[in-house]
Amino acid sequence: MNTKQLQPVQDKFARPIRDIRVSITDRCNFRCVYCMPKEFFGSNHAFMHRDELLTFEEIDRSIRAFVANGVKKVRITGGEPMIRRNLPDLISLLSEIPGVEDLSMTTNASLLTASAARTLHSAGLQRITISLDAIDNKVFGSINDVKFPVKRVLDGIENAQSAGISPIKVNMVVARGMNEDEILPMVRQFHNSDVILRFIEFMDVGNTNDWQMDKVIPATEILDTIRREFPIYPVSPTYRGEVAKRWRYKDGKGEIGIISSVTEPFCGTCNRARLTAEGKISHAVCNQWI
Repeated sequence: MNTKQLQPVQDKFARPIRDIRVSITDRCNFRCVYCMPKEFFGSNHAFMHRDELLTFEEIDRSIRAFVANGVKKVRITGGEPMIRRNLPDLISLLSEIPGVEDLSMTTNASLLTASAARTLHSAGLQRITISLDAIDNKVFGSINDVKFPVKRVLDGIENAQSAGISPIKVNMVVARGMNEDEILPMVRQFHNSDVILRFIEFMDVGNTNDWQMDKVIPATEILDTIRREFPIYPVSPTYRGEVAKRWRYKDGKGEIGIISSVTEPFCGTCNRARLTAEGKISHAVCNQWI
């Protein structure tokens, strides 16, 4: 394939695309109440047939085209990407593309065994983001709605650390009436560790998560809660268009991030696209077609 640098790829608002999420499956083994609730994604839900998914070779060709036109960062997502068979083979393909500066994955860590973490890192996975919405087992089980235990997610985080994957980020979606009491316990869990904890305002992801504005806990309220126990100060973004506002602990023992997708939308600097599992292209955050 000709990888000669062409005009940077842009969306319809002339914003350059530098970051692409690659959804490799629409399936997930969790039924998180804010994302894939059972009433919409039950046993009778028709997920995509395997032959409808982009092959690894098709994904590789697509990403090479994006990278030739300015994309620098590639993130593997789902559904739950670790459900997809032979995932390390895809990681290996993408890691060999000249110009990919950052290759990462988002996962619920349910399948992130020590062996899987080592294999993924050896294949070229540089960093990982893990979803964890509560440290209390009962609360977390009610959110993922399959009674998956917190300990196994924490084991997955430890496995990633042991394999040398870094940095590791943990994303917590916060919604009123769901898990707001877990904000400080989550901070206590990851304070003084190499894990970057990020809080995400509950946002609308379609017509299945019963999104209501009164369920949104704004970033200011999240910060006020954290400050009750942990003094923090803001730090500058690491690059233009970074979605998380960064805060460091004054004791020097780590940092957190706040993604205020509802109360302080970052659409103006959005530089992210999503390649869907069937090969469509949309914005990664709002899912509007490019």
